[in-house]
Amino acid sequence: MKAMILAAGKGTRLYPFTETLPKPMLLVAGSPVLAHIIEWLRRYGIHQIIINLHYHSEVIREYFNDGSESGVEIIYSMETELLGTAGGVKKMEAFFDDPFLVVYGDVLTDLDLSALLAYHQLHCGSPHATLALDRRKDRAQCGIVEINRNGRIQNFVEKPHSGGNCSPWVNSGIIILDKTLLKKIPENQFCDFGRDVFPGWLHSGIALYGWKMPDSSYLIDMGTPDKLAQANHEWPRKSSSI
Repeated sequence: MKAMILAAGKGTRLYPFTETLPKPMLLVAGSPVLAHIIEWLRRYGIHQIIINLHYHSEVIREYFNDGSESGVEIIYSMETELLGTAGGVKKMEAFFDDPFLVVYGDVLTDLDLSALLAYHQLHCGSPHATLALDRRKDRAQCGIVEINRNGRIQNFVEKPHSGGNCSPWVNSGIIILDKTLLKKIPENQFCDFGRDVFPGWLHSGIALYGWKMPDSSYLIDMGTPDKLAQANHEWPRKSSSI
């Protein structure tokens, strides 16, 4: 399986930490978040990785080069204008096999990728996507997911403006997709998974499934200075047990 790490965003909520660094290059336990993600992928046998770039792209290129020192092969996708999470993936459609993995570049986790893939493969048949779901109390800046008894997603609301959705489950930023689904994403334009693609796919009847992360898994996103500090406090202990 191949993977794409989304690393093109500006990380405005983390300013001034991101004044000279892209968000995935902020340090956790002495190494960039992106290095932890790549090592996690490598550990599960994923060696072909694409990383999209925009903001301070040279920092990522100079640190990782072709990926050989990290035990992987890295291809870069430069976006002169931001294409969004889905638009960036669509641009590199020809790179992927079926299925493939998308990881948001601010996510730090130890979740079991083998278990997530096995769950995705349970739902064979028509093309579908599987979202790893994290249970959170602070959901204001997340994509909130409602699922039925069979794990199929019934509703997806990206960063809701008000209350009313009581589901504790959110999109973790780790997604497995069947390649055929990319034909349904428009080319050469900004397009976001959370705001545009997932709600549209649900409306048209495309199957999306949610895999509930077990309580033993760790996941945190680096969206704010507080979260970055929390990760630096928690990750050394978590990573030492991997």
